Amino acid sequence: MIRALIIDDEYLAREELAQLLARTKRFQLVGCCGNALEAIKTIQREDPDVLFLDIEMPVVDGFELLGMIDQERMPQVVFVTAYDQHALRAFEEKTLDYLVKPVDPERLQKTLAKLDKALSRGTQPNYPIPPLNRIPCQIANRVKLIPPEEILCVESNLSGIHIVTANGSFFTELTLRILANGQGELRLRGGHSVPVSRRYMKALKGHLGLTPTEL
Repeated sequence: MIRALIIDDEYLAREELAQLLARTKRFQLVGCCGNALEAIKTIQREDPDVLFLDIEMPVVDGFELLGMIDQERMPQVVFVTAYDQHALRAFEEKTLDYLVKPVDPERLQKTLAKLDKALSRGTQPNYPIPPLNRIPCQIANRVKLIPPEEILCVESNLSGIHIVTANGSFFTELTLRILANGQGELRLRGGHSVPVSRRYMKALKGHLGLTPTEL
């Protein structure tokens, strides 16, 4: 069985696709998510084989969501969208396949064939990933999007990952791997060390007056 996760902000769209997947008798549905934060948490917990991902969603869209997934755990991705087929041609290289709403059962079978081939090869998906320009954080029942330039540091404790800014500390479902994006290490006096994001490494070296090999 192929472990599938549906991500779409429209409840009826999620339900209709879930029924179509069930009729194929090839999928195990591990979840249906209505937003990106819920999706990130479910991906980390369930490790699905494939995402059926809507492109246009409020707050964080499908493209942005791909940039928030740990690349070592990236599932196969099938876009499910109301875009017409001509507009979707530009997206073909960014994903395994796409389905146009309302999803046609025969077209879904073609997607299933592509998915079978991709999973049998066992290769890790390598989609073009957009830069991480906004960090989604949870505040009560709403989402706060924090620009990376406002981040002072990232803390990890028993309660999870927290983005620290001048305005406070905010919980995020994103992993340290995603936030650090490949990291170096700043060693402090007393033997302590602090991870440094690759995207901020050059700026830190310049601020400290270090050469490229000194950090």
